[in-house]
Amino acid sequence: MTDRSGGLLVVDKPAGWTSHDVVARARRLCGTRRVGHAGTLDPMATGVLVLGVERGTKLLTFLVGCDKSYAATIRLGMATLTDDAEGETTQALGVDDVPALEAALPAAVAALTGDIEQVPSSVSAIKVKGVRSYTRVRQGDTVDLPARPVTVSRFEVLSVRPASETPEVGPPIDVVDVDVEVDVSSGTYVRALARDLGEALGVGGHLTALRRTRVGRFEIGDAVSLDDLTATSETDGPDGISLLPIAAAARAQLPVHEVSAQEATALGYGQRIPSAVRGADAVAAIDPDGRLVAVLDETRDTARAKVVFAASGTGA
Repeated sequence: MTDRSGGLLVVDKPAGWTSHDVVARARRLCGTRRVGHAGTLDPMATGVLVLGVERGTKLLTFLVGCDKSYAATIRLGMATLTDDAEGETTQALGVDDVPALEAALPAAVAALTGDIEQVPSSVSAIKVKGVRSYTRVRQGDTVDLPARPVTVSRFEVLSVRPASETPEVGPPIDVVDVDVEVDVSSGTYVRALARDLGEALGVGGHLTALRRTRVGRFEIGDAVSLDDLTATSETDGPDGISLLPIAAAARAQLPVHEVSAQEATALGYGQRIPSAVRGADAVAAIDPDGRLVAVLDETRDTARAKVVFAASGTGA
């Protein structure tokens, strides 16, 4: 790694890999066990997966709650147990009248835009009495998760394409594939949007493709493929892998409080300093040398450190 103190690595996760698979590969390529991620992607999904390496893992807590953007394909006319293409078919009504569905689509999308109450997918990682919901579903249990508030700030239909689908049982049916882009708050399930859109239109729906294009301010253009990371590591070793330094990562994602050397020392001793970004619950404290000293809670007149970073290390 260029900076042995650590940083962030934005990876373009390939299809078929779990987020844990990507973390395991990054540990080997970066030559360290201290690697984590800021938000799981399902195996079928691709796109932005933000990894923290070494001290960069301390920043992940403040990235998990960021807004996210996705490009997705919703198949209307068929519902599945998992609300995506990997689950068994639970409903195969098909779409008999494509023009009528297209006419009804804008209103159905609008109803799922803004501040809404969403019931998470039953195969989510939410725990029910200490057990992951998806584990209960795979064991044959019926799981009823309560709705919770989420925000869908953008739900844009890009194209509508007639298609054909062959369920596990029965003849092929006519379906419609809808390509969409969405901007959503943390905790929003895009496959639940697909399910709810299908239900609103009376034909059922599920997700067939999902690509995460943004996490907070980290875009898909910032991401590197695992193949490129592997090639770099094989050629130059772990030191050849370029990480985004934690100070730069914090500046990109959080409001900044430029602290004096004295204030930096005080924060290191657990002392409070006057707030500069009043009301913010996560603020990057940057010292005169450009190092990330701490992430501060500035919801009061005096700021306290939520996480303290060691002062040493270039670009920290």
